[in-house]
Amino acid sequence: MSTNVKSVKLKIEDKFTKDLTPYRTEWEPRQSSILDEQGNIIFKMDSVHVPKFWSQLATDILASKYIRKKGVPEVDSENSADEVIHRVAGFISKNGKKWLNLSKKESSILYNELYYILLNQIAAFNSPVWFNAGLAEYYGITGEPVGNYHWDKEKNKCVQAPDAYTYPQCSACFIQSIQDDLMDIAEQVKREMRLFKFGSGTGTNFSNIRAKGEPLSGGGSSSGLMSFLNVLDASAGATKSGGVTRRAACMRILNIDHPEIESFINWKSREEEKALALIKQLKLPADFNGEAYATVGGQNSNNSVRVTDTFMKAVEQDETVTLVNRTDKSLADIKKAKELFDQIAQAAWRCADPGMQFHDTINRWHTCLGTDEIKASNPCSEFMFLDDTACNLASINLLKFFDGDTFNWELFTHTVNILIIAQEILVDASSYPTKQIAQNSHDYRPLGLGFANLGTLLMCMGFPYDSDKGRKVASEISAVMSGQAYLTSSFLAQKLGSFPGFERNQESMLNVIRQHRVAEEVSSFASSLWAKAENSGKEHGYRNSQVSVIAPTGTIGLLMDCDTTGIEPDYALVKHKKLAGGGTVKIINQAVARALTSLNYSQENIADLLDDLLKTNKLNNLSAEHKPIFHCANEIHWKGHIDMMAAVQPFISGAISKTVNMPADSTVDDVKEAYMYAWKQGLKAIAIYRDGCKASQPLSSGDTKETSLQRSRLPKKRKGFTQEASVGGHKVYLRTGEYDDGTLGEIFIDMHKEGAAFRSVMNCLAIAVSLGLQYGVPLEEYVDSFSFTKFEPFGYCTHPKIKTAQSVIDYIFRVLGLEYLNQTDLVHTSNTSSSSISEKTSTPFCTMCGHITVKNGTCYKCENCGTSLGCS
Repeated sequence: MSTNVKSVKLKIEDKFTKDLTPYRTEWEPRQSSILDEQGNIIFKMDSVHVPKFWSQLATDILASKYIRKKGVPEVDSENSADEVIHRVAGFISKNGKKWLNLSKKESSILYNELYYILLNQIAAFNSPVWFNAGLAEYYGITGEPVGNYHWDKEKNKCVQAPDAYTYPQCSACFIQSIQDDLMDIAEQVKREMRLFKFGSGTGTNFSNIRAKGEPLSGGGSSSGLMSFLNVLDASAGATKSGGVTRRAACMRILNIDHPEIESFINWKSREEEKALALIKQLKLPADFNGEAYATVGGQNSNNSVRVTDTFMKAVEQDETVTLVNRTDKSLADIKKAKELFDQIAQAAWRCADPGMQFHDTINRWHTCLGTDEIKASNPCSEFMFLDDTACNLASINLLKFFDGDTFNWELFTHTVNILIIAQEILVDASSYPTKQIAQNSHDYRPLGLGFANLGTLLMCMGFPYDSDKGRKVASEISAVMSGQAYLTSSFLAQKLGSFPGFERNQESMLNVIRQHRVAEEVSSFASSLWAKAENSGKEHGYRNSQVSVIAPTGTIGLLMDCDTTGIEPDYALVKHKKLAGGGTVKIINQAVARALTSLNYSQENIADLLDDLLKTNKLNNLSAEHKPIFHCANEIHWKGHIDMMAAVQPFISGAISKTVNMPADSTVDDVKEAYMYAWKQGLKAIAIYRDGCKASQPLSSGDTKETSLQRSRLPKKRKGFTQEASVGGHKVYLRTGEYDDGTLGEIFIDMHKEGAAFRSVMNCLAIAVSLGLQYGVPLEEYVDSFSFTKFEPFGYCTHPKIKTAQSVIDYIFRVLGLEYLNQTDLVHTSNTSSSSISEKTSTPFCTMCGHITVKNGTCYKCENCGTSLGCS
């Protein structure tokens, strides 16, 4: 990877658009529609104009989430990527004149570069920017005042915003304080709902609140922290993020010394057991969005326990720790550190919560210790800073800088420069839910630049995710990104002055910059950037207290057509991609072919490998040394996930949102080992996800029985259905036979005249499948293997929910998936069907289209419609 490139100073250069306009691309109108689990259209836009190279999924993200639907003059709705990007880039560049004193030429260049970057999916801002920015400037949409505050340049103080959108809410991540006061707890509900309304998430450390039984000033005793957390959980569950489809995102944090820590640790796992009982006893659907989960508490937040180095050492040495009352700081209880740690691991093993945040590590990398300690984080644990602060995020699509041979550091650092300038403008051009957050945002100006598609980049480079080479690439990219960001921030300070809180934090900030610089050996280019950033900071200070985080990039990653999100490896090599005009197709991550080419496989071998992958979901016939390059999340040992985070963390201002995947057979001891290992590796926070750990999966007694090859015959009289339809003009009759419990036991396929060869083949297939089902082969295996198989006849179908098929076989097995596995119109097969995936991964169903989601950091994303459940 070449390092021969000069650093970029505070110059707004037109590296992308010097010789062309940012609009130069081919556009086309597309239809966008999203279906619910029953195949009903719940969102439709007949004509949305997008670049031809955008996928249908990116189109659907734009249309369903970011296009403004109401209040646009003349047409009442935006209808193109051009309008949305113009609105966002225009809002930022216009405000650049006001807040950065940009010249007309500089503002024009900034607009063109931002437009090009966004249009070409090189980077994207967090969702609230797309939701809210520019509505007032371009459409006169202001809305009623919502109680937000913004910085008034003329008055030199924070004032209440005149309306909702003149100073829009543009930050995705918030950290809020809370006081041990009933009225402030009530206000917390209001503060959180206001944030959720405009598409943001929030985190709070609740350790200030007195425990159950502690005395009240007016007499009596407190009902305790957990009672109030249940109220906040219900409030979050009632609020959609951005007023649209995303779940509200929030983080609840509690210090290890709080008297109610055990109740907090076991909150979610206890509620999971309740959900399990409801599903089992009342036969409720095993659906995260169903009645069982709606009935239990604790489902609308991520939970983390905050621990100190002292606690972790006490665990190692089997010592005790004290729990402290909040009202008078008296001793509440003494606990064995190991017992508390065991409970944390047991609960996380059971339901993935709570995670852990390492207080002392976080504050060793804190740039503003002169103000206060860091006590909390945002919902996904990547933004860690002072209470009552906010952070706007942006993520860079790393694959855009790799040409198959080299990584373009010059354009990468240029992109960093443009985005840091844009995010700096957003700080004062935005509004915030409280006066204190507005003040702190102005005074400390933290930014959250990150990246996406790292997993895909490494695959294209031919490096395993879990390898020294893979970690080296990731650490170098992180080092260059943050080093350039701090250098840009220092030149901004030279022009505009340091952030107001810099003077009292100069020592701690320069110390952290030094820690970044000497963290570990990286390229000479990265080292030179950090040296320049440090030297410039000593002379001019910095405009921003923080510059980088690694966010989950759920929704915006899909908008950029990233195959992998944030710092994650690929979730699966084969996915289901939505097509323009309707339907889905089984596709392979495009990085696979690129990686095989870089490994010198012949085109014939690559074609065979990809064909096999499409049929089996596995890359067979690879050499042992090449297989790790294509390992997906669940194939990578949990240490590999943590080691990647540890390689990147020393070069990131904040922290990392990442899922540490564990297989279903992992033990509680594995979870304990992972949490301890993460602390020793210097991570700031960790959350694990054990495959199958949620009660949303079909129930199992937990007993294992040996199976033998025995046929389970159908009853003599049995139920089933007959489905008449045509595929490509050929009549097909599908008949089924069921066991008494309604499961499928046989199929019959009738078509063509008697004696026709094709009909005979279909009969043989039906017999083979029926025998397989009766001998215990799961229907999911058949659906997975045969769906989307293509041969003649194919084409239009008269089935009410399956409109096209690639073959008769494709049609038959998607009908069976629909009827017996609860699959929907032309959507995911067994790898992502609502039934089978909830067995295998226990992830929630999409609130927008009803399909299965995949884990994305500490949140979830839908790979069908792009909905992000709680992420930006």
